Amino acid sequence: MAVSSLREGGLRAERSQRDLTNAASFIQYTVSKGYEIHGWELGNELGGKAVGTLIAADQYAKDATFLKWVVEDTYEDSPLKPPLLAPGSFFDKDWFGEFITKTSPDIVSVVSHHIYNLGAGVETGLVKRILNQSYLDGVARQFSDLQQLLKTSGTSAVAWVGEAGGAYNSGHHLVTDAFVFSFWYLDQLGMSAKYNTKTYCRQSFIGGNYGLLNTTTFQPNPDYYSALLWHRLMGTKVLDAKFSGTTNLIRAYAHCAKNSTGITLLLMNLHGNARNDVSLTSEELLVVEASGVTREEYHLLPEGGDIHSQVMLLNGRALTTDADGNIPRMEPIILDAAQPIAIEPLSIVFAHMPNYYAPVCS
Repeated sequence: MAVSSLREGGLRAERSQRDLTNAASFIQYTVSKGYEIHGWELGNELGGKAVGTLIAADQYAKDATFLKWVVEDTYEDSPLKPPLLAPGSFFDKDWFGEFITKTSPDIVSVVSHHIYNLGAGVETGLVKRILNQSYLDGVARQFSDLQQLLKTSGTSAVAWVGEAGGAYNSGHHLVTDAFVFSFWYLDQLGMSAKYNTKTYCRQSFIGGNYGLLNTTTFQPNPDYYSALLWHRLMGTKVLDAKFSGTTNLIRAYAHCAKNSTGITLLLMNLHGNARNDVSLTSEELLVVEASGVTREEYHLLPEGGDIHSQVMLLNGRALTTDADGNIPRMEPIILDAAQPIAIEPLSIVFAHMPNYYAPVCS
C-alpha cells in the first residue's frame, strides 16, 4: 500500500504499510449496528518481546496513528469514542519507549502489555515460582519501567495489563486453576495497582487451565473468589505497605477501603509451616483506639490443606455455588482490632480495619 498523508480534525496520519481496510470496515460495521465497543486494540504480541513476527516500534506507531484516524473519522458523529489500545505485547523497555514517544501525546489512550512470567504451562516448577518471593518481585521492574516511560514521555496514555494468565499455553491443571494460583494472581493485582496500572485483564474468564470458571462444570475456580474479594474490599487509592519480621515470606498490600472507612490489608503467607502474627504500625495513619473497636477478616485456605485443591475455604467454609448457581455469601469474622492478624501457613487474609485512617483516603 502506498504511503499517503491524511488529515482529520488536526490529526495527521501516515497510511499504514499494513492493510487496515478490513479493520476499518469492521469498525464501521459495528457503528452502523449501534454496538457499544469499549475499546479497539491494535495487534497481539507483535511488538516488544514479540511472539513470532516482530514489527518495529516506528512502524507500529504509524499503524496506531492511522487507526486512530479511522476511529476518529468513524465515530465523528458519536458522543462516545472508544479508546485506542496498543500494542498488547510482552514488555521490552526500548521498544515500548520508542513506541510511546512516537505516539505521544494522545494517539493511544492505553499502553497495554501481557504477563506470562511463570513460563509454559507444561513446566514442572510452577508452584515453586509462585511461592518464591524473589520470583514474584521480578515483574515489579516491568511495571516500574512502563510507568516511568509514560511519566517522562508526556503522553496522556495509561497502563493496562491487557492479558495475563501466568503460565502460557493454557496454564497447568491443578496449579493455575487451583488455590495456589491465588498467591500469584492477588500479588499481581496488588503490584499492578502499586505501579498505577488502571486495568488488569485476566486470561481467561473461561477457557484453558487458567480460567476463572471450570470449563466442564462452570463452577468458579478459587481465583474467581479471590478477584471478587479484591473487587469488594480494595479501593482505588493505594497505600505503601512493607512487611518487616523474622521471615521474608509475607506479601503485604494496603489500600483505602472500598465504599467504607479505614483501610484494607491483603496479606499472604508463603511459608509452608509457620504461622505469622502481624501487627500494623504506622507514623502516618490516625488510629482510633477504643474499647470495642473491631475489624473484619477474610481468611482463605485450600480445602483439606491441599494447595492444589480447586475448592477455597473462606473462614473455614467451602466457597461453592448453590443448586441455582448463586454465589455464596462471603462474610467476614469479627475480631478485636487490638489483636494481631494471625496468618496460617500457605494462606491469604484480607483485613478491613475501619479504625485506621489515612489522609489520602479522605
